[in-house]
Amino acid sequence: MTDAWMPGAERLTAAADGGRLKGGAPRAVWLVLHADPMTVSVREAAEDLIELGRPAHLVWNPLSGEVAQLIPVVRAGRALGWADGPHGTDEPDWTQDPDWMQNTSWTHGADWTQGTGWTHGPGQRQLAAATGRPRGEPTAPPARDGLAGVNNEGRVCVQIGVIGHAWAPFTDGPVRRARDIVSWLDSWHVGRGWPAGRPAPCPGSIRPGHQWRRNWARGGHFGASQVPGCRGAGPGSVDIERLTGPFSAQRGTPAPRAPGSAARISAMTRPPRLAAARSAAP
Repeated sequence: MTDAWMPGAERLTAAADGGRLKGGAPRAVWLVLHADPMTVSVREAAEDLIELGRPAHLVWNPLSGEVAQLIPVVRAGRALGWADGPHGTDEPDWTQDPDWMQNTSWTHGADWTQGTGWTHGPGQRQLAAATGRPRGEPTAPPARDGLAGVNNEGRVCVQIGVIGHAWAPFTDGPVRRARDIVSWLDSWHVGRGWPAGRPAPCPGSIRPGHQWRRNWARGGHFGASQVPGCRGAGPGSVDIERLTGPFSAQRGTPAPRAPGSAARISAMTRPPRLAAARSAAP
């Protein structure tokens, strides 16, 4: 029996969800919470989303493997449609600050594999980040003032809030319990393909043609930057094969069938048409 609550996840029930789901192809959306997985726990991130009125279904720390669930999968989430930076703001473009410069090594300890990191000096953007709000960036309105309709689309539309940053793809480090999450999504028939392809790197991840509704209508896995009408820049250029397997790049890849389960036959399947035999006699 399919479970509306992910087995093994801590349950932190949100006071409000996004309401009834409208139906359609099942899908999952990966977004980032722009928080440091070394210092922010799943419980802290989940409580922040609940307080903002923007809870996702799951909150996941890929470094520790902690997972919390805030909303049952049979109800809509509230995380899509808002800017995905801290406290409901857009993530600042660190590359535009002269005090920030790119390097090629993580500075968070031995648990991180080598990847793209950032170092910084005492610039304005660093000071803004320390206060939790980039300078000049407005906060999103309370969720009750208007929830994006995409939250309700699909038989399921599972929103996974990952503790990490868009400019440093979380798949460059450990992804503990990713397999558990994806297996649970399999049980809800979320196909393992990515109809819009691999999410684009940040900054500049929200691009024309990356939010086509025809891709969204097919279901499967998406980054927040690929959701029609959404402002989220995450999750960045994540390695989709590390999340959903080696066939992820094949758009529309179905979820694997559980051992012993009956094969599903498409409703469009029709019996073959038989033509009348023709006699060879004159």
